[in-house]
Amino acid sequence: MGDRVYKVIEIVGSSAKSIEDAIQQAIAKSGETLRNLDWFEVVETRGHIVDAKVAHYQVKLKIGFRLD
Repeated sequence: MGDRVYKVIEIVGSSAKSIEDAIQQAIAKSGETLRNLDWFEVVETRGHIVDAKVAHYQVKLKIGFRLD
């Protein structure tokens, strides 16, 4: 196993269902255009409130992927 170099990007995933679903959606969408996804870190969590209820979840992620 040789040395590796990674790039880190920040993205925001969103979901009306849950924080976990927002994470899954963000990673799945990233995987459509990026290769070698290796890890993620949730750096911020927030949401939208309507009529005193959670209407939408948003999560900011850092995603690391290996460069070829």
